[in-house]
Amino acid sequence: MKYVNVEWDRELHGFRTDATDYLAVLPELRDALPEGARAFASAVGHYAYASERCVKDLELADIRLPTTTRGGSGTASIAFRPNPWKHAGGLRIQYTGVTHFSVDYESSIDWMESITVLLDEVLPSGEGGEGGEGEEGEAGIVHEIELTDATITVRCADLTATWAEV
Repeated sequence: MKYVNVEWDRELHGFRTDATDYLAVLPELRDALPEGARAFASAVGHYAYASERCVKDLELADIRLPTTTRGGSGTASIAFRPNPWKHAGGLRIQYTGVTHFSVDYESSIDWMESITVLLDEVLPSGEGGEGGEGEEGEAGIVHEIELTDATITVRCADLTATWAEV
């Protein structure tokens, strides 16, 4: 991720996460984000660790990719189960106009029961990020989700995030 920091701390035996730099630049990026991505990234509680609407600690439940695109870009979705100690409901993210979807998975943590979200970052496509560099002025977004054992990168036109039972 370009602004959000996630790293393993050997002494802590856990992850250190910090969205401070992203939150500082987000007001400048807001106007370049499409409506759904802007609402999701700037939602109250998104990066407040104690909030029921914070993405941290959600559990990966399901990934659905398009089986046909009819010659164009497709839709995809990711569902996350709630952490029972923190979230009232799960989160489903629907992506439209998907041009890139990747999961970089490396099983390295064997003491957790599920793959969980550490943090995420939504950037305008022109800001780059993983999943291929976007062209300056290119419409759309790059959504990167750092998980305990994987990174998901989606390049798409926009997203819709819905908090509910998953």
